[in-house]
Amino acid sequence: MALLPELIQKYNKPVPRYTSYPTVPLWDGDLNSAKWEDLVRNAFQLIGKKDGVTLYIHLPFCESLCTYCGCNKRITKNHGVEDPYLESIIREWTHYLGLFEETPKIAGIHLGGGTPTFFSPQNLELLISKILKSSEILPDHEFSFEGHPNNTTYEHLEELAMLGFDRVSYGIQDFDLDVQKAIHRIQPFEKVKEATENARKLGYTSVNFDLIYGLPHQTLKTLNETFDQVALLRPDRIAFYSYAHLPSAFPAQKSFEDFLPNEQEKRALYEFGKEKLLTMGYEEIGMDHFALPGDSLCLAKKSGNLHRNFMGYTSSPSEMLIGLGASSISDIGLGFAQNEKRIEVYEELLKENKSPIIRGHIQTEEDRIARRLIMDLICKGNAAIPFWIWEKLPQKNLESLAEMEEEGLVERIGLTLTITTDGMAIVRNICSLFDLRMISSNSQKATFSKAI
Repeated sequence: MALLPELIQKYNKPVPRYTSYPTVPLWDGDLNSAKWEDLVRNAFQLIGKKDGVTLYIHLPFCESLCTYCGCNKRITKNHGVEDPYLESIIREWTHYLGLFEETPKIAGIHLGGGTPTFFSPQNLELLISKILKSSEILPDHEFSFEGHPNNTTYEHLEELAMLGFDRVSYGIQDFDLDVQKAIHRIQPFEKVKEATENARKLGYTSVNFDLIYGLPHQTLKTLNETFDQVALLRPDRIAFYSYAHLPSAFPAQKSFEDFLPNEQEKRALYEFGKEKLLTMGYEEIGMDHFALPGDSLCLAKKSGNLHRNFMGYTSSPSEMLIGLGASSISDIGLGFAQNEKRIEVYEELLKENKSPIIRGHIQTEEDRIARRLIMDLICKGNAAIPFWIWEKLPQKNLESLAEMEEEGLVERIGLTLTITTDGMAIVRNICSLFDLRMISSNSQKATFSKAI
């Protein structure tokens, strides 16, 4: 059943996406490079040695601007930027190797951006091979990358496949030409078809499509046509994201804001798309994510082993994520850290053998417990909430939960909270009621996208 219009209006408020807890704007920030290095050493002993290390590598360059995009990127056609940037990433990785004290086991690598396939196949091979030569690779590793269908060549796919990559995520967003023109991302269906078929020819076991609802000029008719084309290619996974409109942070979004659907229309787009996906045989994994039965995400959800981090939902057992590259974020269980966002400054710091870390957060015991229950709500749809957390909740939060229960969005039995099928539409709102950092701080200073 679709969420009632009055509930859409009530709950369509800015709240975190909870790819971390605490969410980045609410980090303490009391973290210098020496403290971070101590945390990394401890996390490697506690987590990394057993479960391995996962790497997120941020490759920020794009040849043209997609006006909807909220990622950290640099628009340029100058490919001379590739070499110095990759040299900086290798310097950063070499520094981490000195902290691990023994050869790390790699559980996963994800290349994100920007546009990773901005880089030549040869340069990507140079980067990844240097990392792999300094490490051991776990047998059940997951290597993935984000590709733009227009410039992900057969050579890119082939080179990365030889390095162990077997998962690729293509940013589709929408197939309608009017939508593509508005968001400045023109990519014909034939290019997507070619990129998808090339990946499968080369043995990629997982192809993901990123789709977005709430874009300018989208209607139920155009979205239906997009999903009909998606069905022809049948990707293994689909991320069906809500467009996040934050023109104060990303001014290019102002160019089309007069053509955006209203909140009721936007929610109808999601409900329609979700029903199409379920009819096509996909299973809902969690917030915005769907996969075919038998996919590792489906299996992880059923077994209760689904995780969520800055890369989204994952089935990887490793909870030690190291971010490399400008603006990358590391999540090592004991704390978080983010790199310098400005590319030239990031590169200069590493040339001078200085840490590129600009901010971070050391997890307290309270943070770890709150994080676990929020992750349980997002990944499992229910959580056993300790009594002391219930006691910490302000009266207004308890009243909000009681209202949600009356509205059929949550069910509470004792200390356990379960989110109903309808309630999953506002899972971010529900999680925010248990966000102890948000409760104790002035969250108005933070900028979040709307929940619906």
